[in-house]
Amino acid sequence: MAFSAGLSQGSFSTTSTFLQKPKRIPIPLPLIRAVISSEQPENAEAEAQKPSSTAQPTPKAAPKPKKPVYSMKKGQIVRVDKEKYLNSVNYLSVGHPPYYKGLDYIYEDRGEVLDLRIFETGEYALIAWVGIPTAPAWLPTDMLIKSDKLDYERI
Repeated sequence: MAFSAGLSQGSFSTTSTFLQKPKRIPIPLPLIRAVISSEQPENAEAEAQKPSSTAQPTPKAAPKPKKPVYSMKKGQIVRVDKEKYLNSVNYLSVGHPPYYKGLDYIYEDRGEVLDLRIFETGEYALIAWVGIPTAPAWLPTDMLIKSDKLDYERI
């Protein structure tokens, strides 16, 4: 049985439409002209080509914003004022029951100020407690009690 194909030898010639390069159609592009400012006159091209003897002054850099003044320093030892904390939004947002004993370490143990930031709601300090395996917490600085010495008595 012989297999006969319906294609002849002449059908694979080099003049096939698949092998020819496509014709390029020119696409008109819009003309764009760069303008330095909207106040420049129409004959700006002629003026731009002229060498100017007066150089434009470079704009001065904007003054750097002042560093904020914080009420504490990094590395300072602090405790949390219990009355202020229990009446704050921070305590209410945690959802602990009244007189919850799990947070007594923040009132009794010493915490170290790791970072200070001023947010929209006020000045906050990132506090980590020494010897307590817990994550640091952002607390408002107005509820922190500064400690003058490193070794103080626990309440």
